[in-house]
Amino acid sequence: MGKSTDLDMEENGVCSKPVTGGRDVWSSKDAASSADHLVIMVNGILGSSTDWKFAAEQFVKMLPDKVIVHCSERNVSKLTLDGIDIMGERLAEEVIEVTKQNPGLQKISFVAHSLGGLVARYAIGKLYRPSKRENTEVGSTDACDENSRGTMCGLEAMNFITVATPHLGSRGNKQVPFLFGVTVFEKAACHVIHWIFGKTGIHLFLTDSEEGKPPLLRRMVEDCGDLYFMSALRTFKRRVAYSNVGYDHIVGWRTSSIRRNSELPKWEDSLSDKYPHIVYEEYSKANYSEGPISKEEGSDILEEELVTGLSRVSWEKVDVSFHSSRQRFAAHSVIQVKDHFMHSEGVDVILHIIDHFLT
Repeated sequence: MGKSTDLDMEENGVCSKPVTGGRDVWSSKDAASSADHLVIMVNGILGSSTDWKFAAEQFVKMLPDKVIVHCSERNVSKLTLDGIDIMGERLAEEVIEVTKQNPGLQKISFVAHSLGGLVARYAIGKLYRPSKRENTEVGSTDACDENSRGTMCGLEAMNFITVATPHLGSRGNKQVPFLFGVTVFEKAACHVIHWIFGKTGIHLFLTDSEEGKPPLLRRMVEDCGDLYFMSALRTFKRRVAYSNVGYDHIVGWRTSSIRRNSELPKWEDSLSDKYPHIVYEEYSKANYSEGPISKEEGSDILEEELVTGLSRVSWEKVDVSFHSSRQRFAAHSVIQVKDHFMHSEGVDVILHIIDHFLT
């Protein structure tokens, strides 16, 4: 992974070997055969597998011989501009290849940063396999039963973790902080985003419309044809959304934490000395209530549909603040520890992820 050689990694207690489309990391030479939990790490826009290098090494260090961490490399650099659907297809194919090469696997988890969280949500919709007793018809009441779970490629789905992911897209009031919440800027961005970020930008700003279908992100809050987006999410034992409460100039707090503006919590200081940048945690139960969707001031009906759809599964929401950090203006990268030297103040977030990880 990254610029480290395999020898460097062996000296640090980590063995690494190339796998088609990415990199596998485990804690020892024997762990490849003993570890039964596959952790897929997914990079964000214009990123690469090296973005998760530090986190991957910490995972295998703290969970020795339990996990194999696979840092995806199927969607890197300019390939991240091809659209969430294309990237999701690639990631799904990559996961299938990795599972075939590791026949002893029994469990699977995803840890994804930024855009990677949306790509992972698409991919699991492809990888989902219904349980034998599950009624797979769209709209079935059984689909709301979290005890009736399918699998991911035949593996037990454990943790689905997103870090600063724009679950509600990037259009709307303050969803992209560097646009300063200025309506003129936000409307203009919707019209020019495809020039910069290609099909991915169109998906993020919810301006795609194929054959009269709703935008892709709207379709991803339901089971859609042979893509079981919500059934797949429901299959995981945990769904966790880590969010920056401020200083993230790329992804706003609302969209990354799947909340309405009125639901954003008040926070003060860190919750513990061990995790100095974790300022708020909550468990949001699944909300199955049906009824007319009414939009909140500052949002639109499409955004409300996304919040409502994603709220039909439970989420652990972890809010992070680097407001007193020297690296606060790089919060979008610090929360992931994209580079250990540059973004070291986010280490406690990675430790929080690992400490609460179901193995």
